[in-house]
Amino acid sequence: MTFDYKKEYKEFYIPKNKPSILTIPKMNYIAVRGKGNPNEENGEYKETIGMLYSIAFTIKMSYKGDYKIDGYFEYVVPPLEGFWWQDGIKGMGYTKKEELNFISIIRLPDFVSEKDFNWAIEEATRKKKVDFSKVEFLAYEEGLCVQCMHLGSYDDEPTTTKLMEDYAAENGCKIDITDTRFHHEIYLSDPRKCETAKLKTVIRHPIKKI
Repeated sequence: MTFDYKKEYKEFYIPKNKPSILTIPKMNYIAVRGKGNPNEENGEYKETIGMLYSIAFTIKMSYKGDYKIDGYFEYVVPPLEGFWWQDGIKGMGYTKKEELNFISIIRLPDFVSEKDFNWAIEEATRKKKVDFSKVEFLAYEEGLCVQCMHLGSYDDEPTTTKLMEDYAAENGCKIDITDTRFHHEIYLSDPRKCETAKLKTVIRHPIKKI
């Protein structure tokens, strides 16, 4: 049976629509950094998504070629995620999307080494004749976080993040967004194919004990 990270790690990818606190271990990601409004039609953000999926599927389909990854098993490519921040602002300024910085990410299976990742970059570059130099191997440990399932428009996220902030405070913690700990979104719906009211997005914020 094909391994599906969303189903096997429901605590990370399918939380309830009420806040919960959990510790996120170190994970490896395919990552691309950028800046700007994610809704811009030909903007940097949409370009990064294509890059991420090109590398993700090069790795996923590697078993069909000559390059063999130790410990490989068939899996569903994990969902698209993003770390978001704005310079000089704690939290998120939802009305100033043009000032957003982001790291677009897709989780890598644990069996994928940096050597395997570098092979995928070279392979995708050779086959697609595209410059993938902006794509990086990112190892990141989020640690203690509060998260919640958000239903609906991305612009309505402040309602959910307020619930998360209040829940953290009730449990002796506070939001700890810094220049190395970020507002984190995991996209379970494709906005091109899903009604806005039915969009499912996991929102995760780093916290620390008060």
